[in-house]
Amino acid sequence: MSKLKVIHYINQFYAGIGGEEKADHKPEFREGVVGPGVALTAAFAGVAEITHTIVCGDSYFNENIESVKKELLDFVKKNKPDIFIAGPAFNAGRYGVACGTIADAVKTELSIPVVTGMYRENPGADMFKNSVYIIETNNSAADMKNAAPKMARLALKLANKEEIGASIEDGYLPNGIRVNFFDKERGSKRAVDMMVAKLSGKSFTTEYPMPDFEKVPPNKAIKDMSKVKVALVTSGGVVPKGNPDHIESSSASRYGEYDITGVMDLTEATYETAHGGYDPVYCNQDSDRVLPVDVLREFEKEGKIGKLHNKFYTTTGNGTSTKSSKAFAKEFAQKLLADGVQAVILTST
Repeated sequence: MSKLKVIHYINQFYAGIGGEEKADHKPEFREGVVGPGVALTAAFAGVAEITHTIVCGDSYFNENIESVKKELLDFVKKNKPDIFIAGPAFNAGRYGVACGTIADAVKTELSIPVVTGMYRENPGADMFKNSVYIIETNNSAADMKNAAPKMARLALKLANKEEIGASIEDGYLPNGIRVNFFDKERGSKRAVDMMVAKLSGKSFTTEYPMPDFEKVPPNKAIKDMSKVKVALVTSGGVVPKGNPDHIESSSASRYGEYDITGVMDLTEATYETAHGGYDPVYCNQDSDRVLPVDVLREFEKEGKIGKLHNKFYTTTGNGTSTKSSKAFAKEFAQKLLADGVQAVILTST
């Protein structure tokens, strides 16, 4: 019996090419196993083999999605695998978006079984969990030894057209489809066990998780804006021309801090957007449309606000995880407080 053919997608880091400095690496196609493919090969136990590995830098993929997707689909179509596996990406945001994007495309356009793996807070997981099977991983590559066997097992079930069990059985992120199965314990006992664990302060896993929406209480309204120092913060990706800090177009790993002392207007010659999630044309023509420096300068002149802070903070909200966003805000909020800022106008796209 011949082995099932597998094509594996990984990023520049797991291919051993480099980290962020090599995130612009163009797609390359290698024969055989690379990086995490070793763990997958062991998990396949001779039933399947990775014939080719696709490598692409995270930034290059996310900044050239349509062209890269076409190039990769052409390669996959030409080599006719039985299975396509991407990642696992763990909690790497841009890598997760890339894995989800190409896995979804291979499944939709080529009808080939696909599996990827991610931490549940990876932005790619939320984007693609309802369209492709995503094995749930922990948030770091230290979980590779657990993730690879689960991915391989589910991939083989899909390739062999076996019945896929509930998410709790086969280890994938819940995708909105409920699957009935018989548990070893009856419901009443499981409920009592959970209650006892909760009352005892022990960990337990609910069988009906609810969405977790964080509530942020609003501050008191400012009574007199004419005496207030106001700062601008944006998730719209407005940056000085050339994007000097190389803020990513999606799944940002950093934010920018830029001085606007004496700047009255964000002109086409001096500012642009790094954001990849909306049409950049109008923002590039006049970045005041996303970051209204011109209007606030008028307000400052007219006495409607006390002063516009001489720095603004910016990142791209496109696919950026909540965890990263909180970390950015926690850091620059301290800077704003130290600079005597009393109010912030937060703009998006």
